[in-house]
Amino acid sequence: MGMELTAFFSSGDGWAQPWMLDIELVESLRFGPPAGHTDLDVAIALTRLLHHDFVSYGTDGQGRHLDDDSAPLIIKAHRAVLERLALEPPAWPFRTFDGPRGFGTYWRANDMSGSWKARRDCIEQILGPTRDALEDLEELEYERRFTKGPSGSFKNLIFAADGVKPEIVLRDAVNNEVEIVRHADTCLVFTDPLPPHGLTWRQMVAWWQKNHQPGADEKTAAEGLYRRLYRSLDSKPEQLLMITYCVRYAEEGGFDLPALIPQVYLHYDPYTRKSGKQSGALYRQRMDFLLLAPDRSRIVIEVDGVQHYGRPNPPDEQGRITHTAVPRLYAEMVAEDRRLRLAGYEIYRFGGWELKDPGGRQLLESFFTSLLARHQKPAL
Repeated sequence: MGMELTAFFSSGDGWAQPWMLDIELVESLRFGPPAGHTDLDVAIALTRLLHHDFVSYGTDGQGRHLDDDSAPLIIKAHRAVLERLALEPPAWPFRTFDGPRGFGTYWRANDMSGSWKARRDCIEQILGPTRDALEDLEELEYERRFTKGPSGSFKNLIFAADGVKPEIVLRDAVNNEVEIVRHADTCLVFTDPLPPHGLTWRQMVAWWQKNHQPGADEKTAAEGLYRRLYRSLDSKPEQLLMITYCVRYAEEGGFDLPALIPQVYLHYDPYTRKSGKQSGALYRQRMDFLLLAPDRSRIVIEVDGVQHYGRPNPPDEQGRITHTAVPRLYAEMVAEDRRLRLAGYEIYRFGGWELKDPGGRQLLESFFTSLLARHQKPAL
């Protein structure tokens, strides 16, 4: 449900001051949306409000809601909400209507004094890209509802442990706050805002540069990140899958492909883990690979070794180890698949045996070609 512009105001005196900004509400928007609304709702409404009032000031002056005191507060809240949506906030050359830093001073200094159209175009240049990006997000939300894809906001991504597995606890069940209490140094944690069109290799590399390899150029950082991710893989079938996918990064446009994220120990969203009222240790859910695709699909890829459905027997006289099928293990695996599918995930499983076959690489190449074609960014 959208948000009306009047939601940011309380009624004034009905005459001299018909609009009174709800300052407490606006200040709270810097930390989260109000109950019953999303950040997308808020961002769209604030964009409309700013566009309307600055165009009004630059033209006929009719129907303005804001003044020189309230406009900067709205701009600040607008920036905070857009950053939570991983969108670039507009660059404002002014922050008020009047005064040295006002729109009026700006247009007079930039040859717009005799043209309402020039002033409208100025505001459109500032806010138009933001409005277009929000419309893209709205369209994606619309498509998601009809395709029953995942809902909820990205929270934490804990992945690629290359040693002892991390121990994770839920510290705050209300706000979905998690903490790694042991072995945090063995894994990677991505907590940057998730961009609207999934998570690309380029974005992962930029995160790695910022947090783990500052000063490195993009190519050097990409090589460092790839080596670090590869170290987290234990089996040859998993290694083959990652190599086969990641060679695509070297192709034209490859850095803008979805990043293949290995050994995801926690992909924690409100809709995938209902924690109840008690904080404590979380169930050890691990995905072999995760892709956050440009159409907002969340794709799990599993490589099933014999440990997924059997227990090892003691070595025989020749030292060979056989396995005994354990129906309970298989039942647990398919139950988890059902839960994730109902939450909107796509799941693809490979048998480790089929990837050991000489045709394993070709099988994977064909699979990834079809998968990426299916999950391209929607044409809007």
